Amino acid sequence: MKGRQGNLVPHLLIIELPGGNDADVMLAAIDRGDEFTFLSAELDHYRRQPQLQAPLACARELIEVPWFDPSEAERLVMAVHAKRRIDAVLCLIDIRVPEAARLAHRLGVRHLNPASASLLRDKFSVRRRLAERGLEQPAFELAESNPALKLAVERLGLPVLIKPADGYGSQNIVVLRDAADLDPLMSPLEDMLPCRTDYGLGARANDRLLVERYMTGAFVGCDTLSEAGRHRMLGVHEKLMFEPPSFAMRGSCFTAGCTGFEATKRYVFAVLDALEFDWGAAHIELMITADGPRLIEINPRLVGAKIPRLVSYATGRSIHADLIALHAGEGLPLTMPRLAEAAVIRWIVATRAGTLDRVELPDWKDPRIRCVEVLKQQGEPVRPPFENADRIGYVMVSGRRAEAEEVADRFVAEARVRLCEEAPALEREAERAC
Repeated sequence: MKGRQGNLVPHLLIIELPGGNDADVMLAAIDRGDEFTFLSAELDHYRRQPQLQAPLACARELIEVPWFDPSEAERLVMAVHAKRRIDAVLCLIDIRVPEAARLAHRLGVRHLNPASASLLRDKFSVRRRLAERGLEQPAFELAESNPALKLAVERLGLPVLIKPADGYGSQNIVVLRDAADLDPLMSPLEDMLPCRTDYGLGARANDRLLVERYMTGAFVGCDTLSEAGRHRMLGVHEKLMFEPPSFAMRGSCFTAGCTGFEATKRYVFAVLDALEFDWGAAHIELMITADGPRLIEINPRLVGAKIPRLVSYATGRSIHADLIALHAGEGLPLTMPRLAEAAVIRWIVATRAGTLDRVELPDWKDPRIRCVEVLKQQGEPVRPPFENADRIGYVMVSGRRAEAEEVADRFVAEARVRLCEEAPALEREAERAC
């Protein structure tokens, strides 16, 4: 296929989809006129989802490697490459970042280097590297057994946060705040390991736990793109959490650029340099403490949960298209727009546990509402938000910040999550009204 300047259009290798259902990177490739091959450990996971049928049908080839065996993945990818050169590798899911980097290295294309990719899949190793480079961060330890976990908590002192060293999506996080949390009858320290959490798509937790001092302050996320070791800050997400003990995000507000966050930008770039981050997107979560910015964690990918759309609404351009261009060797735009508008997301959640029947959304005609989506299906179990996977749907709004936040909050407040056991009662009420 001929494309820009009469040359062959880029042929992309896309590895898995974030959230197991987010096809935005495929849609951006299609919109650019690129070709792509899709690689997955479980193609049926995607084929079962009606909304993914059209983008999957646009793939040049589909490759399935059960349990993502690295040697088999390389063999099949190189066979495709021999028929039609692969120009870029894109992977927006944490569990496959090291494999993506190794495949990109084998293909000789622009990508995060394999050493940094492997390092970034272990949060303890990241902490240790930053400590070696003298960057300020919370005190931390590694635990690989329950006795070691108890000893780490004792040495660090309360409050502490415990999370899987290879985790993502706010899964399996525990905070111990006071002595009552250490009561043997209540404490998780007695039996946290082994857990071998199933991350899906052929990946399981390695049961290495990072234990670190719990931080307080303002929670932010920074999105960056790096080209040959040169970094660009796209903007800052100011994040809101649901009330403790939840670890799920209630929403965020993204503004382009870094006005007011210059110290944060310097810290973020120092973190990226310390980890020798050379190519691609990163989403860096920070706590802005009384002593300055401190790293929570760094994800070597775009921000997840379809929030790249939020970045695109605030910048007026497709962040997925920019990421593809970066990996395909087309470079980054010389300047990024800084719109006066902010982009806001708020999440719809259940207030009690049950089985989802339906979500009733407000029927609004407001041009500031950019995107509304329900992610969970009828019949799926739901519960009040404890981790991000418990969120049911979202609304994205752009405009002046105060107005955008007010619209998003009202929209979520008027949305109704109906559980299956509620349906008969609602039907009886309707009958009585008749």
